Amino acid sequence: MGDDMAMEALWSRLRRVRVLGATLIGAAAIFVSGIVFWGGFNTAMEATNQMEFCISCHEMKDNVYAEYKQTIHYENRTGVRATCPDCHVPKDWVHKVQRKIQASNEVLHWLLGSVNTPEKFDAKRLELAKHEWARFKANNSLECRNCHSFEGMSAEKQKPRARKQHEMAKADGMTCIDCHKGIAHKPVHHLLEEEEESKPKVAQAPAPVAAPAPAAAPAAPAAVVPVSAPAPAPVQIQAAASAGDAPAIDWSAVPERVVTLFYPGQTSYEWIQNGPDHGGARAYKKGEECIGCHEGEQADMGKKMASGQKAETTPIPGKPGSIPLTVQAAHDGTNLMMRFRWPAGPHTPAPFVEGGKMDPQNAAKLALILDQGLVEDASRSGCWSTCHHDARTMPDAAGQEVTKYLPQTRSAISIKESPRGGWDKRKPAEELAELMKQGVFLDLIRWKSGTNTVEDGYVSAERVMEGGQGATATGTLADGVWTVTLVRKLTSDKPGDISIEPGKLYTVGFAIHDDHTNARFHHVSVNYKLGLDSAEAAINVMKK
Repeated sequence: MGDDMAMEALWSRLRRVRVLGATLIGAAAIFVSGIVFWGGFNTAMEATNQMEFCISCHEMKDNVYAEYKQTIHYENRTGVRATCPDCHVPKDWVHKVQRKIQASNEVLHWLLGSVNTPEKFDAKRLELAKHEWARFKANNSLECRNCHSFEGMSAEKQKPRARKQHEMAKADGMTCIDCHKGIAHKPVHHLLEEEEESKPKVAQAPAPVAAPAPAAAPAAPAAVVPVSAPAPAPVQIQAAASAGDAPAIDWSAVPERVVTLFYPGQTSYEWIQNGPDHGGARAYKKGEECIGCHEGEQADMGKKMASGQKAETTPIPGKPGSIPLTVQAAHDGTNLMMRFRWPAGPHTPAPFVEGGKMDPQNAAKLALILDQGLVEDASRSGCWSTCHHDARTMPDAAGQEVTKYLPQTRSAISIKESPRGGWDKRKPAEELAELMKQGVFLDLIRWKSGTNTVEDGYVSAERVMEGGQGATATGTLADGVWTVTLVRKLTSDKPGDISIEPGKLYTVGFAIHDDHTNARFHHVSVNYKLGLDSAEAAINVMKK
């Protein structure tokens, strides 16, 4: 009896105790209900935060999931897999709830069938991607930074290109999605307009010289015309030229530099500056040199383009992606002497040319360009300052007669809008003559195996293969290795020639047409520096 009264008194007191206006029992009931509700809500939210839920509808499973399975985020050497929510749902609670609220709109469109067929999905793919890119940009790529951060990167372990890009991105306050679009699903970022305007390439000039309007660009194979020529002569002939006989030199005492030439595909002066084409466009336009990012990875780049994976619409089956070119350089105070050696590759017939040989007369051609620092962008891009999107065999080819030209010889260059380039924007003749007088040209020397002779010209408003002081060259093919020795005077007063002086550095680039190729189907180098007795120069021309 007493116990019952005590219990009743206890319950009476408990009923009188209030917490935030509620009785203690009511508060306890609310607390327990809250736990149950929270547990149910969180369980439901986490259930929608799993890969299995994400791909439970065919719109996701048959489209973006199938694409994601081919990427490094799905399968990699470390065995770490990033799932859908890892990349599309923030980890912290506040941003996670915000993302779930946003996702309700996606559920609505699923109910409406907005993307329930592959055709509908592809039609809206860019729009969907832009929504996601904008969200990543707004939250500073929060999901990416679940795993990645600038602070966690070891710059010493990165390739030069990645290291420079990350350093620049950090300094500029950029976020992951600024550069890494299209890495997990079908890429459509090339359809975007660049966020930043391209810098003006040349000043507008009055009354540019009239040029023929560009014709419709033919397919690259149609633009390659085989050279009609007799069978090549034996490659053991001394070339006749004005530089005189080559001085005797012990090449075993001259240091070697191995330069990796790579297949460039249809990359052009315009291509390297267009962000959707070239991930390094932003860095390049900020002043970075091609060699600064790409030295050491030329072979990989060449393999990708030679195989047609990138920037090549008409690959030659089996064509090597790169050629190791051994370069030696010396001088005697009067002559520049250079020796080049490279392995002769296998014959890989061009399928779009009858007989498979674009240039039947010449099994090989070797060329080099020199810049004295006056050609726009040549010091940073080398021969890319001469190669344009509207040249023959390029995507916007304006005709067979269009070869190389310099940006400064045009009143405008179209970087993004088709037809790209500026062949028909040639400056007036008097302006071009003044540019030549100022030294705005590239010295161009080319050796041809068929006749074992040298062409000495230049690139300005167009490519000219004559007019220089000349050079001598001897080329041989023995035991599967080409060896070419080139001699030219250090100084010259001929139009289009660059005199090489002590204490100065010059940009030099090399190119090889192997296996009877022509036009753009060659291997090229990035930009290097050449100087007389200069430790700073990659190609150090030592006195002997």
